[in-house]
Amino acid sequence: MNINRFPLRAGHAARAFINNSRGATIAERVESLNALSIQEAGRVLTGMPLDYAVNILDRPELRNAAEILALISAEDAARLLHGMSNDRVADVLLELDGETRARLFASLDEPVRIAIQHLMGYPPRTAGGIMTTEFVSVPVSWTVAQTLDHVRQVERSRETVYAIYVLDEVSHALMHVVTLRRLITGEPDASILSVAQKGNPVSADPLMKQEDVARLIRKHDLLALPVTDEHGHVLGIVTVDDVIDTMISDTTEAAQRFGGMEALGQPYMKIGFAGMIRKRAGWLAALFLGEMLTASAMQHFEGELEKAVVLTLFIPLIMSSGGNSGSQATSLIIRALALGELKLSDWWKVLLRELPTGIVLGAILGLVGFIRIVFWQSAGFYDYGPHWQMVAVTVFAALIGIVTFGSICGSMLPFLLQKLRLDPASASAPFVATLVDVTGLVIYFSVALLILSGTLL
Repeated sequence: MNINRFPLRAGHAARAFINNSRGATIAERVESLNALSIQEAGRVLTGMPLDYAVNILDRPELRNAAEILALISAEDAARLLHGMSNDRVADVLLELDGETRARLFASLDEPVRIAIQHLMGYPPRTAGGIMTTEFVSVPVSWTVAQTLDHVRQVERSRETVYAIYVLDEVSHALMHVVTLRRLITGEPDASILSVAQKGNPVSADPLMKQEDVARLIRKHDLLALPVTDEHGHVLGIVTVDDVIDTMISDTTEAAQRFGGMEALGQPYMKIGFAGMIRKRAGWLAALFLGEMLTASAMQHFEGELEKAVVLTLFIPLIMSSGGNSGSQATSLIIRALALGELKLSDWWKVLLRELPTGIVLGAILGLVGFIRIVFWQSAGFYDYGPHWQMVAVTVFAALIGIVTFGSICGSMLPFLLQKLRLDPASASAPFVATLVDVTGLVIYFSVALLILSGTLL
């Protein structure tokens, strides 16, 4: 493309932005643009040198990239889109409404349109959905020198050149992978196969989940993973930075859901007041209704509470201990499932592991509670009544049951959600805590009835 600059109607603003951010990295300039309004960011970008603007728009960290492209003229948007990587263009277009997407899509050249349409056809969070079609490939008959010349020619238009894919000349199927490091150390007249990696190349199916793609990249220490069809043709590549970007986004959403709310889908400061209320109110209302069952449980044991008011002193301790143990177990299992350390069929192994773990943890907390009651009674800090020893035993036994139940409940819930094809991260800490609170009270008062019957009760 010969045009290397946009019309200068916004040149002063762009020059001021560039001068103010002189010496800053691209990431720092992206942060500066994020602080501007969409209109201001659009004026600044359209006054920049084309390569400069494309480098900024190609960064996933730039917020409102789709809105900026929708705001500027179709001519300027087309120039930007042609300079951006295909996978980034696909992501940006998917954020737009149908009419704007069609308008910008029509402004692209036919080869670019076909590539973008191909990328947009894959489901999100799959290898095909996050791959780029801009990679370096060469025929198996080429020499090292020919390959190096080719890399020099296409380097600016490719996502990465650290991996070169060697294809069969007839079928165009992937045969070998050559790293750039091996390539530059090879003899110029030698065959490209002389510097190729041994063995069959590692590749991914286009419908492979991004979590599995990340595991493959980590397992084989790759910078890029080829995505191939059933015939071995390279459809695109997933680079390690693409995996990091998508996994960070997923981790953010999972953390928000685990906190007991819907995923925001936007940066905290960008979401409106009404949107924030909508995201948080539903879960809070559901958790509040769940906690109302706690009141129902206490009403059921109202008679016991009237006879032994001392039992109410330990209700917060009992409820928090069960909820904390459940939240711990949930956090561990969700993470293990996400990393592939556990499969759905491993639920019974987890159950057998969490049962004794819960008993021991409950015994530890119960012993602390028992010692506390004995010490307070002996030191005269508080009088738990003539049957204080039985109260201490009740707290000890109840904590064993409640912590054990919390550990089992918290560890099994993610498996249940995954079995129902729901996101295990939906097993939020507040949800588990609410569930264990109610059952914890039932366990506590049931143990109290069993131990204190005939004395306090």
